Amino acid sequence: MSPILGLNSPTASANAARHVAIIMDGNGRWAKSRGLPRTLGHQAGVNALKRTVEAAPELGIQWLTVFGFSTENWRRPVSEVSELMALLKRYVASDLDRLEAEGVRIRVIGRRDDLAPDILAVIERAEARTRFNERFNLQVAFNYGGRADIACAARAYARAAIAGEVSPDAADEAGFERFLSTAAGPPPDLIIRTSGERRLSNFLLWEAAYAELVFQDVLWPDYGPEHLKAAMDEFLARERRYGGADVDDVRAAG
Repeated sequence: MSPILGLNSPTASANAARHVAIIMDGNGRWAKSRGLPRTLGHQAGVNALKRTVEAAPELGIQWLTVFGFSTENWRRPVSEVSELMALLKRYVASDLDRLEAEGVRIRVIGRRDDLAPDILAVIERAEARTRFNERFNLQVAFNYGGRADIACAARAYARAAIAGEVSPDAADEAGFERFLSTAAGPPPDLIIRTSGERRLSNFLLWEAAYAELVFQDVLWPDYGPEHLKAAMDEFLARERRYGGADVDDVRAAG
């Protein structure tokens, strides 16, 4: 684990964000600023992901969801898309043994029906080999879009209603979200976006309802444990009300 933080899981705050989601943004700008091709920016981004996954448990994080490839990323040049697919395969090939041994469970959310067979095989192998791990959950949003996931859940709910498995009249939020690809885990407490951009970009739209948002002005390939800790410190300084009023404010108004 990273020595930068000076932390370990037992001493992490009880109020820490248990589920952190990250929009890993800035690979292309990082490469451009150095006169490098975008593909090298993506490669450097994989190293940042490795550092972040290693540091997360020390901060009390139990679930980490990262935005790896969106449904809109298919619009990028073919060469760049091919490199992103190759990076996924290299990441799994180089780190799967270690992640499995360290108790990390890998889940991949997003559409799979239009993925190439070799990419699908990599995803299924990673999930199968780590399915019994419980120490830490790494969830990768790959070929994922928040709107598409909600639409897919709506279709699945409709099919279940037609089959008589659920009642349309009894539909509620808890019942619906069982059909989302993220149903296996808790909603994110904290969503981080790097590179200084301040938007969700179609990421975890349903799940983000009460998440705290932190935007950090650092390009993703430069991201490390110190940045993750800074985001967690900001999270801990906030008061989460879930739509309710502050008790002191209510008393003062009364």
